[in-house]
Amino acid sequence: MKPRLDFMAIVTTILLFCLPATVPRPALARGRAQGAATSATQVHTLKITVLSTMVVGSPTGLGEWGFSALVEADGRRILLDTGAHPETVLQNARDLNVDLSDVREVVLTHNHSDHVSGLLTLRREMMKKNPAAMSAVYVARGIFYSRPSADGEDNPMIAIRKEYEATGGKILEYAEGTEIFPGAWLSGPVPRKYPERNWSVSGKVQTPNSLVEDTIPEDQSFVLNTTQGLVVVTGCGHAGIINILTSARTRFPTYPVYAIVGGLHLFAASDEQLDWTGDEFRQFKVANLLGAHCTGIEAVYRLRQRAGLTRKSAVVGTVGSTLTLDKGIVPGVLAQ
Repeated sequence: MKPRLDFMAIVTTILLFCLPATVPRPALARGRAQGAATSATQVHTLKITVLSTMVVGSPTGLGEWGFSALVEADGRRILLDTGAHPETVLQNARDLNVDLSDVREVVLTHNHSDHVSGLLTLRREMMKKNPAAMSAVYVARGIFYSRPSADGEDNPMIAIRKEYEATGGKILEYAEGTEIFPGAWLSGPVPRKYPERNWSVSGKVQTPNSLVEDTIPEDQSFVLNTTQGLVVVTGCGHAGIINILTSARTRFPTYPVYAIVGGLHLFAASDEQLDWTGDEFRQFKVANLLGAHCTGIEAVYRLRQRAGLTRKSAVVGTVGSTLTLDKGIVPGVLAQ
């Protein structure tokens, strides 16, 4: 007797494979909710290229107070943050011979202008070659909350959202940690177990309940489960890097941290806070640190010493610097 086929399963499969290429499949699935890892799916090839940060490590590229990085994982290409000035990431990508026209997905870590200002420029420029370029943006709940100030609205994402969606782009908003493809997890809003207070804004945010101190509640990071261990990519790490790692451990409880890449907002941190953070890095078995953007130059050096890392494994991130699973950190000549 032949097994009975599930009619609804057939229909679902046909619909998924017949979707237009411009519609990102994560928009349908909405990701998998946060929880302990249920599979051993790992990323086997990974390259992260810094496209915006303060320091230029070679004669190529423009530095700015901002952040952006291209994440290439097992053939999937995702842009995390888009820099502070509309043209910086676009220009740096050209200078570095990095083609962004086939990058369909963008992760925005939080609402600050030094992370979101390049989105519209990139979308409009890249879609001239590929209408699906930058067509899906992942954000965490809270990124569109109003930030009222004496000068008016202080959250640029409210206006950017309207213009971005007018181009046909889709925004996918999550309230919790979510797997967006096998081995790749967005933290969503991070629980603040430790009082790291890694932010310097002094404004207010209008939440659904009340007007409160703006702690950047939507701050999220990108976590990749690789064959070498976890790779955590941050924008500013406003939730606190140890809170971020602690949250990631709820999803991947037994995995060491192969690398942290991005901004940690520790440039103004006290020696005591940096020492505590470095000690916690040891507990998480952090093997590499590419500290870019707002991490702070002195902070990188102190974390290197406290966490027992080396000149090759704890480096100040520069425009064009990379991290791969086989070579580790490849810095610009200025930062090596």
